[in-house]
This record gives sequence, C-alpha cells and structure tokens, in this order.
Amino acid sequence: MRKAELDHCGRHNGHRGIRHHLTRMACAAAVMALGMTLSGYGAETEAELPEKDIVIMVTSDVHCGVEQNFGYVGLKQIQNTFEEDGADTLLVDDGDFSQGEVIGMTTKGEAVIDLMNEVGYDVVIPGNHDFDYGMDQFNQNVEEAEFPFISCNFRKEGKLVLDPWMICEAGGKKIGFVGVTTPTTVITSTPKYFQDENGNYIYDFMERDTTGEELFTAVQNAVDDVRKNGADYVFIMAHLGNEERCAPWTYANLISHISGIDGFFDGHSHDTDEVTMKDKDGKEVFRMAVGTKLNCIGCVRISAEDGSISHDVYSWGNKVSMPELVGIENELTDPIETKMEELKEELGEAIAITPYDLLIDDPTAVDGRGMPIRIVRIAETNLGDLCTDAIRFTTGAEVALSNGGAIRKSIPAGSISYMDVLDVYPFGNQISVIEVTGQQLLDALEWGARMVPTENGCFLQVSGLSYEIHTYVESSCTSDEYGAFTGVSGEYRVRNVKVGDEPLDLKKTYTVACINYILFEHGDGYTMFDGCKVVKKDFMLDNELMSSYLKDNLEGVVPEQYADPYGEGRIVAVEKPEKP
Repeated sequence: MRKAELDHCGRHNGHRGIRHHLTRMACAAAVMALGMTLSGYGAETEAELPEKDIVIMVTSDVHCGVEQNFGYVGLKQIQNTFEEDGADTLLVDDGDFSQGEVIGMTTKGEAVIDLMNEVGYDVVIPGNHDFDYGMDQFNQNVEEAEFPFISCNFRKEGKLVLDPWMICEAGGKKIGFVGVTTPTTVITSTPKYFQDENGNYIYDFMERDTTGEELFTAVQNAVDDVRKNGADYVFIMAHLGNEERCAPWTYANLISHISGIDGFFDGHSHDTDEVTMKDKDGKEVFRMAVGTKLNCIGCVRISAEDGSISHDVYSWGNKVSMPELVGIENELTDPIETKMEELKEELGEAIAITPYDLLIDDPTAVDGRGMPIRIVRIAETNLGDLCTDAIRFTTGAEVALSNGGAIRKSIPAGSISYMDVLDVYPFGNQISVIEVTGQQLLDALEWGARMVPTENGCFLQVSGLSYEIHTYVESSCTSDEYGAFTGVSGEYRVRNVKVGDEPLDLKKTYTVACINYILFEHGDGYTMFDGCKVVKKDFMLDNELMSSYLKDNLEGVVPEQYADPYGEGRIVAVEKPEKP
C-alpha cells in the first residue's frame, strides 16, 4: 500500500514551460467564470485562509479519449492558465480512463498511464473498466503510475488493496480526498478477474451488503480519518453514478448517509449533472459529474479571500477537439503525438491467424450488376458467428445478437491484425447486457428478418440460439412514422427458435448481449427492449472485445467451426410451406 500522505501528492505547483498560450479569446471559450459558491465545512479565520486560490480540476470516464474534446492538451492548457493567474492546482480523475479506445486496448492501458504521468495527475481512483485487462495488468498499471490510486472499498480477502484516502497540499492548505469505486464493478467488468483459480471471489467492493450500509460506514470512517490527519477540506472522489440500477450505491444514496465532506466528484454514468443535496447532518453538499471522453472538465476553486468553495463544469461540444480548433500546443503535444504514431505501427501487428476467409459477402454469388451480395445482412455467415460468439463468451450472456450493419468488412485467410478488427468494427460501439423476455427476443428476430431476402442492416446474426425464417410469410411487423418497431400484427415468419437446445419460452427471461445502439438507442428501429433490466452497461467496445477474444480465448487461431462461409446452421431460410 502507498503512504497515505504525500507532501504534494507526488507533484505540485510545477513551473511548466508553455510553448503555446491560449489566446484570451480561447481562454474565454474554454475557461468560464466559476458558478455556485459554498462555504467550507470548517469555518476559516483570516489566519487560516489559503495562501492563494486553490483550483481542483476533475476528469472522469475519459475512456482513452486522449485527443477528443478538450483532450489532455486542452486540459493541460487550462491548468497552465489557472497557474499563470496565480492559483495552485490539483488534478484528479474519477476512474475509467484506461479502456474505451484502441490506444488502451493495444497496450492494456499502459499508454494511457504514461500520458497521465505526463499530464501530472495528483490522485486517481479506479473505475470498473480499469479492471478490464485483468488483475495482473491492473496492478502493473498501478505500479507504473506516478500518482497514487485510492479506494476505501476495494478489498482482497477482506483487506483494502489501496489506501482509502490521500492528503495533498496546495495553497498552504491540506486537501483530503476519499476514493470510492462502484460496488457493481464485479459484474460490470469481468467477474473471473476477481476470482481465484478455483472460481472463488477473493476481491470485492462491498457489493455483498445490498443495504449499502457497509459502504456508507467505510466512507464515513475514511472521511473521519482524513479529518483527524489534518485535512482542511475533504472531497469524495467517486465512481458511483446516478443510475437506478446502481442503487443502493448511487451518489445520492451515499451523500445522504455520510457527513463531514465539502464536495463530491462523481463518475460512472457519464452524466454532467451538478446537484446540491443535504448530507446526513443536513448540510448542503454539491455533487458534480463531468461526462466522458474529456467533453467536460470540473473545476472547484477554494478562495484565498474568504476560504469559500465555488465550482463549475466546463464543456466542449464541438466535433473538432479544442486543441485542433484553437491551435494549441504545449508540453503534452509531443507525448501524445508520439503515442499515436506508436499506435499506428502496432495496429498492423498480427494478433491471430485464420485458415479461412471470414466473410460478410457471399463467396460466389453477385447481384445483377455484378456486385457482391452482403449476405451478413440477409443470412448467417461465419464472420457473423465469430463476432456474436465473441460477445456471448466474453459477456457471459445466454444470447448474443449483432446487427449485420455493424459488421462492415470481411477478413481474408491469413494473419489478422488490430487494423483488420477495426475494419470489421469501425464504429467502436459499446457492448451491454440486458434481461429480456422470450417474447421480446422473438420480436427482435422478427424485426430483423422482416425484409429477407432483401439486404437490411438490422438483420440479426446470433450466438446461443437458432431460428428459422419462413420467407414465404409476408412480414406483419408494424412501425411508427419514424420507421421504428411498434409490434407484429399477424403471423410471424420467424419460427422454431431455440435457446441452446431448448425451445424459446415466451414468458421466460434471458440475458442478451448486443451493442448499445440496438439495446438503448432504438438503432435500426429496435424499440422492443425499452425498459429491460440492465445487467452490464458499457461492458466493452466491440472491436476491443473481438481483439481480446481472438488473442486470449482462441489463443490466436480461428478454429475449424468457422470454416463454412455460410456458418453453422444457426439461421435457416425456409422458402416453401411445409406439406401437411
């Protein structure tokens, strides 16, 4: 475990050279006036006031978006601007930084840790997705970090793995931080990573106490400890979020059960809500969250004038990143460019081999213009089987679905590189798992099959189930004015559906994994999943999951079960009525 208190959290008040300054116009666009003002938890006398303003900058759920929105270059520039204006700064992150883009996937988060070292973070907490590369890699990333990780509820065999709190000095004051990682981590990352070789859970996040009391007590004890150790201000750094599925461990659950804090920084749900609510003692406490992919940066200012606390969330909503649009270069520019060049080289490296063409197009048939027929949008293909098997195996769901339109390019026989996988999955869709009824699953298959034998990107490739499409039956799917599913008015053309070896039970509940575009965003008109219970949200990117499956689970070799370009017979087209 790390020493609980560092003079400056490993870095403080550096004298950073700036090659390119924000213009005052750019500063105005990026750094807004701080908003709501609150008094500190302990009353400040004039002698106890900070020597200078203290600004705590907060990021969360960066998910490897190091060049997106503000980017690390923009983050650094804003920090430099605060310091040029006379403030002391601290930089903290609320987790989920190492997974979510190719730069994380190809280096298992190490490249992101290197860049965070360059940025100069002071304190971070682990989010659930920071465990997605396995516990050994997580520990390696912690070791490589030049900043401390804290969490008051991450345990191995009942003992804390990380320090629960940290004190940093800034502006002559001691700023305490208490770390909290979502208790849903075990199921929202990969459960086996928290088990021993016999399948026994040896790591936990206090998730077994479904009342939340164990977590509330652990956080309160950490808050009390950091106060006893001299903290003038105390902030919670949390990866809890605001989603109902995370109860009883949401930020609101926690704040209402603890006291003694001056503010609450949150992540996990990718929201940008700024909320003020009462703690256990009735004191008003602010909670801020800062989105994802560096589209927002939180800033908390402790005033040297009166010790008061003000806060705001800065946002960047443009498609072009702030550094690119404004033309910013600083000490982070070269490290990021170097990492990206290294990444391009790594993308061409082989991660697996396939003796067979893995196809989205029919290997022989063409249309009337001599163009390939994209059978992945009409019928089963071996690549469709491989993609959905990877999703089902990795998530542990009973059934995996993939719309044919999300599988974009074939992989020829030979070596498979990261670039090949990115060509298959160029959109970087997040995979999630939900619970659905058999009826909802049947409706989804019917919607996907409604236009067969005409190509349609919503056609579903499957794993864990099989079904027939009776193409002689006219589709009776109904849709709204926007083309989204509203029901099935007549006979179903999808029949004889089996989950595993058992007939589909319309009243039974099944776990289904698919991309968020289909499950939550009504992509391709799929509305039948509205209101379903979420089991795992934002589990992993599709291309990251596929790469991991090829390398680790298939051990770099595509097996013979994928030899047939038309798949294993999971989807069968029935063209004529069966004779009585």
